[in-house]
Amino acid sequence: MKGLTEELVSDGVLKTPRLIEAFLHIDRADFVPKDEKEHAYRNTPLPIGYGQTISQPWTVAFMLELLLPMPGEKILDIGSGSGWQTALLAHIVSHDDFGNELPKEKCGHIVGIELVPELAQLGRKNIFSYNFIKKGIVEIHCLNAEGGFPQGAPYDKIIAAAAGEKVPEAWKNELKNGGVIVAPIKSKIVQLLKEGDNVFAKDEFEGFAFVPFIENDDENS
Repeated sequence: MKGLTEELVSDGVLKTPRLIEAFLHIDRADFVPKDEKEHAYRNTPLPIGYGQTISQPWTVAFMLELLLPMPGEKILDIGSGSGWQTALLAHIVSHDDFGNELPKEKCGHIVGIELVPELAQLGRKNIFSYNFIKKGIVEIHCLNAEGGFPQGAPYDKIIAAAAGEKVPEAWKNELKNGGVIVAPIKSKIVQLLKEGDNVFAKDEFEGFAFVPFIENDDENS
């Protein structure tokens, strides 16, 4: 875990102290299948079943640096999968800049969305071991994320782990003014900064590959 984090820092992709601290405390090996644990610290995506993967650490670090999650924020995590990125976000929003745990009333909140029921259950189990669910910092819902999760809106930040054709309007509407969306669109990572109502500044970063966004009209729970 320490070696992987040091590799990401050395590569220049992981820069922000609070993100580095989260990578050092949330063990990727806790979020991969048993038969993949020997590969957990490799800088590569790994299968987690049901046609899905746990993303490459370099890509997770890159996207989180674009998102810049902060202590106390409410974040929508779309495609939470086995829960690694969700747990990284939970650690960040529940600790101060010195790595100290925040009091409950100052902690942020992560809403994870996962369409595959088995992965939603797996993610809950993995994250539960870090006490984020018991403390009320994380909730995981099994449903189609195209409509976001309006019950928890507005969000400070929104991040997605699967590639779609465009950023859904629902996500934009559920984001606070001044908030950020980071999402894969086709083979790009897109960063949207909400400057005002229906006003967004956009940056794009080429050369990525993601599993496709699963579209399903049926909500599972």
